[in-house]
Amino acid sequence: MALCNAATLQTATLGCVLVCVLSYLYLNGNVGGPEAYPLPSQHTKRLLARNQLPSKTACTCSPGSEQLKDFLRPDSEELLKRRAKELQQHKARTESVLSTRLYAPSNSPLQYPIQGFKVRPMTPTFIPGLALHAEQRSNYTVSLEVSKGILRTTIPAKGVQINVTGNGESRLMVESSSLEALNELLADVSYTSTIYHIHTGDLATFQFEDHEAVFPITIKQPQPPVLYDMGKDINSQVTIITKTFLRYPELNVLLKTIREFYKDIEIIIADDSIKPEKITGPHIQHFIMPPAQGWFAGRNLAVSQVTTKYFLWVDDDFLFTKLTKIEELVKVMEAVPELDVLGGKVGGDQFYFSLVYEEGDEVEGGCMYRKSKGKFHSLPGYPECSVVSGVVNFFLARTDAVQRVGFDPKLKRVAHSEFFMDGLGSLMVATCGHVSVSHQARLKHKDTKLYKEFRYPPKSDETSKLQLHFFKNHLKCILYG
Repeated sequence: MALCNAATLQTATLGCVLVCVLSYLYLNGNVGGPEAYPLPSQHTKRLLARNQLPSKTACTCSPGSEQLKDFLRPDSEELLKRRAKELQQHKARTESVLSTRLYAPSNSPLQYPIQGFKVRPMTPTFIPGLALHAEQRSNYTVSLEVSKGILRTTIPAKGVQINVTGNGESRLMVESSSLEALNELLADVSYTSTIYHIHTGDLATFQFEDHEAVFPITIKQPQPPVLYDMGKDINSQVTIITKTFLRYPELNVLLKTIREFYKDIEIIIADDSIKPEKITGPHIQHFIMPPAQGWFAGRNLAVSQVTTKYFLWVDDDFLFTKLTKIEELVKVMEAVPELDVLGGKVGGDQFYFSLVYEEGDEVEGGCMYRKSKGKFHSLPGYPECSVVSGVVNFFLARTDAVQRVGFDPKLKRVAHSEFFMDGLGSLMVATCGHVSVSHQARLKHKDTKLYKEFRYPPKSDETSKLQLHFFKNHLKCILYG
């Protein structure tokens, strides 16, 4: 019985050992089979990761979204090719190696700048913080390599135990038996870009034995600031602008109420009425456009003439009241200089929305969802204000920021959210509930019927807008929630 038990125990032990060995071999890729592949080393995985820009996958449309491809003409092959070409040119203008994922190596003896190293184009700049912290050896060899510039360092005097190769080239190698001497030389390494570009980047590869690190170099031409003299009162800080079309009775009411509260503030009117009437008065600029040029074309004209730091956008049928306190909006904008647009309330309605956008892939495009009443969080220090993506047609805006985005003149009749879509990622937007403007009662006059014909365009106008989103914004779907 004892012999039998011993034999059984030996057999079980041998079986366990065999299973463990086979499992080990299988998991390490040494056993054949359709799923047996050698695992990449950590070094290989790190190199693969840093040499790739973040991949973009297809986005998921929100339920109920308009599929923009459905609104294209059947013969749209050439349009799709032009769209793809424009996207690649857009990426060439907006992306660089600075978008590459970089991973910091663990337990590395290499010291280097990980963020904030910025150089002017074609200007020699010392690379801060380059050093090696290694255990004692008989010899130390490091290399530094770039792709869009050259590297230089101080050539040591004769007799110093240090060797430099590649000085003034894209790959610099330094060898020395003295760690102290090597680090002194690394402290004198400078980078100079070899091409002029106003904003791009380079990646520097720093190596010592099996250790490798990559750090970014931002190449950027400094921009002179554009500053506005705020003066001493609201008149030198804000210009009121509006666009009018066939609504002179409403416009005159608006002007009258503005003057009740702001006697000397500058007012700019863009007017594309079919039969324009003359609007005169102190501090009023009336610009006559060709007839029916459209909503956004008029906005562009008005904004282009603003010389103050801020402008206040109002519709031509608004009504100023004692709650229309422009100073309160200016106060918030000045306290939070990152803001570009600050909306208020119209007739008690604080309309605002958030934009949820996924870039999607390069073929189909992105997904956009305009979420009404969507907001991100309250504006720090101002609980009555919230950070959003878009606001109502009553807003204070930073003039230079809006001029950079602009209003697409292709949108002639019905448009508003489209401006904030174009400005997404460029404009910081918030809404406040403590400043409001009123809305006039609807008036009937000689141009009312003609106005409605333009104000409420046919279905084809909406189709054209969706086609525009497909091409210009590279969207595959959109939902107005």
